[in-house]
Amino acid sequence: MTALRAKYPGENEYLQAVQEVLESVEEVYNLHPEFEKAKIVERMVEPDRIFSFRVTWIDDSGEVRTNTGYRVQFNSAIGPYKGGLRFHKAVTPSMLKFLGFEQTFKNALTTLPMGGAKGGSDFDPTGKSDAEIMRFCQAFMYELWQCIGPDQDIPAGDVGVGGREIGYMYGMYKKLARQYNTGVLTGKGASWGGSILRPEATGFGALYFTQNLLHKAGKDIRGCRIAVSGFGNVAWGACTKASELGASVVAISGPDGVCEIPGGITGEMIDYMLVMRASNRNRVQDMADKFPGAVKFTPGRKAWSVPVDIALPCAFQNELSEEDARQLKANGCWCCCEVSNMGCRPEAIRFFQDNGILFAPGKAVNAGGVATSGLEMTQNASHISWSGKEVDEKLHFIMDSIHEACVKYGTRPDGSIDYVKGANVAGFMKVASAMLEQGII
Repeated sequence: MTALRAKYPGENEYLQAVQEVLESVEEVYNLHPEFEKAKIVERMVEPDRIFSFRVTWIDDSGEVRTNTGYRVQFNSAIGPYKGGLRFHKAVTPSMLKFLGFEQTFKNALTTLPMGGAKGGSDFDPTGKSDAEIMRFCQAFMYELWQCIGPDQDIPAGDVGVGGREIGYMYGMYKKLARQYNTGVLTGKGASWGGSILRPEATGFGALYFTQNLLHKAGKDIRGCRIAVSGFGNVAWGACTKASELGASVVAISGPDGVCEIPGGITGEMIDYMLVMRASNRNRVQDMADKFPGAVKFTPGRKAWSVPVDIALPCAFQNELSEEDARQLKANGCWCCCEVSNMGCRPEAIRFFQDNGILFAPGKAVNAGGVATSGLEMTQNASHISWSGKEVDEKLHFIMDSIHEACVKYGTRPDGSIDYVKGANVAGFMKVASAMLEQGII
C-alpha cells in the first residue's frame, strides 16, 4: 500500500478498494508462499491496460462538446474482460480502476468464467435530450469498438447507462464492425439478444443474497422496513423484489433529498421510478409530486435518516458515512447490505461490524447483475433465449453459491460471519490460483 500510494497519489477510490481487499486476504495470502514468489498481489492490483480517448459530439444547439472516455481492462485470469460502462460527471481513472478491481473479484464469485473490467466517461446525462444521449453514445462507441469483442471484452451498463444507452452503442458497434454479434454487449433489449430479467437482475440478486443472510442469522425479511438510495435500475429492481418478498420500502433518496413513503412503496410508484430515471432530471422529488399525500419529500436529507430495519445503498460509492451508520443504528436499523459498489465508507463498515449490525459488501450482494450478464453471454453464444423462470432459477443458484462462499471463508471462531472477509478471500483465491497456474505473464 505504501508503494501504491506513492505511485498513484490522489487515486483515493482505487487505493481504498485495494486496501480493503489486502487487509482481508493478508492471513490466507501468507499461508501460500507460492503466491509471494509469483508476486501475485503486486500483479493483481495493477490493471492489464487502460484505454483513454477523446469523445467529441454535437449538442442540440449545434455546439461541439468534448468528453473523455475510458476502458480499464483489469484482469482476465479467469475469462474475458467483463464490466459496466458508467456515464457520470465524477468519472475519473481512479474511480474506474477501483470499479475494475472490485469487478475482478465480483466476477470470480459468480462461478462464471469472466474477468474484470470497467469503463465510461465524464459525460453527464442530466438534462440531456434523447438525441444528445444518442449522439454521445455513438461517438463513444466509435472510439471504443476495436477494443472490445465477445471473447475479448464485453461491456454492460452501470450508472447513467441503461437499456437505451446500450441500444445506441450496440447500433453503432454493429455499423462499424459490420457484423451482428449480439455477444459484444450485455443489457440489450429482449428482442435483439438481451436476456429476460437482466434489467432487474442486480436488484433481484441483492435481495436473494440479503434473504440468505437473514435466514443464516435466524431472521426473515417479511415485514421488514427498508430504506433504498437511488431510483435507477438497481434501486428499481431492489424495490420490486423487496416488495414481492413481503418487505416494505419506506424511503428512497436522490441527490436532492429523500422521499418517505410511510405506507410502503406501491407497484405504481415502482413503475414510476423508471420514468424518473429516463427523464434525466435526477430528482427524487418527482415521486412526491406524482403521488402527493402518499409520499413526503424532504430536501437535503438521505434515506438513512428514516427509521428502518434494513438499509440498501443502491446509488454510488462511499454514499453512506459513519455518521449515517450511527443514525441508522440510533433509529433501530440492524442490517445493511451494499447494493452499490463500495457504497459504504470504511468507517461506516467498521461501525456496523463493531455494533453487531449485519453487513455484506457490494462485490457479493450486487453480483447478480453481472451474473445475469454472463447468462446473457451464454444465451448469445448458443443462439437461444431462456424463459424468465430459467434465468431466475440460475440467478438464485448463483446468489446461493456466493453466500455459501462468503460463509465458508468468513466464519469466525465464535460462529459469526465476516461477509467482507469471506467475499474478498473467496474471490482472491480463485483469481490468484488462476494467475499462478498460467505463469508469469
